[in-house]
Amino acid sequence: MDKDNPRAERKQIRLTEFDYNSNGAYFITICTKDRKPLLSKISVGTTIGRPPDVVLTQYGRIVEESIHQINNVYPPVHVDHYVIMPNHIHLLLFLYCDDGRAMLVPTISRVIQHLKGTVTKRIGQPIWQSRFYDHVIRSERDYRDIYDYIDNNPAHWVQDKYYQ
Repeated sequence: MDKDNPRAERKQIRLTEFDYNSNGAYFITICTKDRKPLLSKISVGTTIGRPPDVVLTQYGRIVEESIHQINNVYPPVHVDHYVIMPNHIHLLLFLYCDDGRAMLVPTISRVIQHLKGTVTKRIGQPIWQSRFYDHVIRSERDYRDIYDYIDNNPAHWVQDKYYQ
């Protein structure tokens, strides 16, 4: 959105013809407002080959607890993998319902809205950017690449596009 013109049209980042409450896998990135590093610290080990540690802040622990509750609130949604970086989170979500409509199947937007709202309520103030990034996973290779990206994200924090 154009900061000088609040009425400017936002770029459409969702697939226009895609049903976001259909069975499938989704890669989600949610950033903190102004990309403030509120959620964790990445500490790089001194031992060669040792992976970096992600040390969650108090806010990060609240985010993690909220991520773990997604499936309880929305049974068709399974969090397969995630990482909580200093100023963003990555989620790999599966949306699955046996007959596709046997129970209320939420949209991905609804799931993320709920996660962000729960965290905001528990913290007592909003910490998120208003939007989020999503990617519909369309192949096994795409899934493996994203899973590895999430795993390796802390090791590449300094080169990350969200690094400040």
